Amino acid sequence: MNDSVYVGNAGKDAALDRGWILGHFKDASDPRHSEDVEIKWGVHPQGDERAQWVTGEERTALLVLISGRFRVELPGRDVVLSEQGDYVVWGRGVDHSWFAEEESVVLTVRWPSVPGYKVDEADTANTADTADEFGMTRMCT
Repeated sequence: MNDSVYVGNAGKDAALDRGWILGHFKDASDPRHSEDVEIKWGVHPQGDERAQWVTGEERTALLVLISGRFRVELPGRDVVLSEQGDYVVWGRGVDHSWFAEEESVVLTVRWPSVPGYKVDEADTANTADTADEFGMTRMCT
């Protein structure tokens, strides 16, 4: 077995780490560890929404719709992804949030993989968002 190769299933692996399958948060010995990019397989029931807006974003993000209907909320506009393969890209400094209009599966790619972004569990205790879709909110101190 080659320790630099990992074979898995996005749906199964995503369930183990809030949807994230690649990024800085994986153990350094894991081939899925990366400080350059993060990848998430997000499965969202209808009505699922982000607990709070991401502000002060330091990464670029790409979100691709696999299935369902998914709304990305951006300053001054909403983007609805409704057909398989629809996608949206936003850059550093773009605040955002999201809402699953239908049960949805989305693939998110963010770069670089920046430590310090996470929705505090206490902030999500009363919301449907425990998966932190894209741009985990930077914790304020």
